[in-house]
Amino acid sequence: MAFKHLSTLFILGAIQIASAALTKRVACPDGKNTATNAACCVLFPILEDIQTNLFDGGECGEEVHESIRLTFHDAIGFSPTKGGGGADGSIITFDEIETAFHANGGIDDIVDLQKGIIAKHNITPGDFIQFAGAIGVGNCPGAPRLDFFLGRPVAKAASPDLLVPEPFDTVTDILARMGDAGFSPAEVVALLASHSVAAADHVDPSIPGTPFDSTPGLFDTQVFIEVQLRGTVFPGTGGNQGEVESPLLGEIRLQSDHNLARDSRTACEWQSLANNQAKMQAEFKAAMLKMSLLGQNKANMVDCSEVIPVPKALTTKPHLPAGFSPSQIEQACASSAFPALTADPGPVTSVAPVPPS
Repeated sequence: MAFKHLSTLFILGAIQIASAALTKRVACPDGKNTATNAACCVLFPILEDIQTNLFDGGECGEEVHESIRLTFHDAIGFSPTKGGGGADGSIITFDEIETAFHANGGIDDIVDLQKGIIAKHNITPGDFIQFAGAIGVGNCPGAPRLDFFLGRPVAKAASPDLLVPEPFDTVTDILARMGDAGFSPAEVVALLASHSVAAADHVDPSIPGTPFDSTPGLFDTQVFIEVQLRGTVFPGTGGNQGEVESPLLGEIRLQSDHNLARDSRTACEWQSLANNQAKMQAEFKAAMLKMSLLGQNKANMVDCSEVIPVPKALTTKPHLPAGFSPSQIEQACASSAFPALTADPGPVTSVAPVPPS
């Protein structure tokens, strides 16, 4: 018995030594960091530059919102039939062409900011866009730690126009466009978790920086709750293309979000995320990885996910905004009821818009 016990310890020790050897880290030239793969070392000074000079010291603010938007607008420029290189940075490399597309309205500001940082480092626009987006998400409490793969070549051509869905598109058109790029309806809903930390600048130009939910600095499920509430007011001028009434002043609601939350093809998936933070994190992380690799060969890339900062944990719980009751939920999923939620005990107030940069 003693011999058998010693043999077991020997085997376990050998496994631990082998495992340690497989995960041996290399020292990076900056003298401060280590990496599993030396190719990832180039990212640490870029990370520091991004956090300091783009994200205001690591905030989940306006530039983060815009950088997340940019990851999608660059990557979704991909179609097996219509062309486009996907997540290749073409929106920066060929910015004079792509920023003129209607769907990319206002995106030139973040493109210009990112171009200035790219010029200082040895990184392609395609890699930078996805790297900055992953870092930005990580600045938002409650977010998952996104994966990042390094190795996108410089884009060879601009994306064709009309590949980025618009907020006034029908659900059928949105699902068809996203399906053409390889995304299921459930993955479309998962990607829209980004609207938890997003804002609109150009849907209603009179109120730039208006968020989509009441907690724009947190990656939480509130957007999946609040979009399901009955809309009663326009936060700004009203009558804008792609906008419908919101339940709160200071909060803007996209027509596409409203419709996806109520369409039979997506309503139950939307509802399933209303009080399930862990599911929202997992499905968003998987969908974002898939999006970030559109048009790329993952086998030729290096996994540098370890460079992405670990987000802070969320300390709040899913809730109805103050002054709202379950009767104001517009039930859309036919197979199950909307989950029970606690009410926010705070005073009824309008949501403060995120100030534009």
